[in-house]
Amino acid sequence: MTFWLTVAGMVAVTFGSRLAGLSLRAPLPPFWLRFLHFVPIAVFAALVTPSLAGGRGEGEIRVVAAGIAALAAWRFKNLGLAIGAGLVAFWLLRIPFP
Repeated sequence: MTFWLTVAGMVAVTFGSRLAGLSLRAPLPPFWLRFLHFVPIAVFAALVTPSLAGGRGEGEIRVVAAGIAALAAWRFKNLGLAIGAGLVAFWLLRIPFP
């Protein structure tokens, strides 16, 4: 019972805040527009960071690939390009060299 009450509370808060924001129809101040601009990259970083330790001895490779992705994100300001650069770097760094 507690689980479903928690889920119902989360649904009410999530959709209630969205409904309130949509019903106001007021333009956002510049501060909030700048703030919301960084939400996608912050969420992506929060999802990726815990897996950087890696398994099978790939920790260093993952950190280097994440660094390359961060540089691509900083340079090109494009999240999709940053993800692609990080993936390509990860795959290339995993190739064993004789």
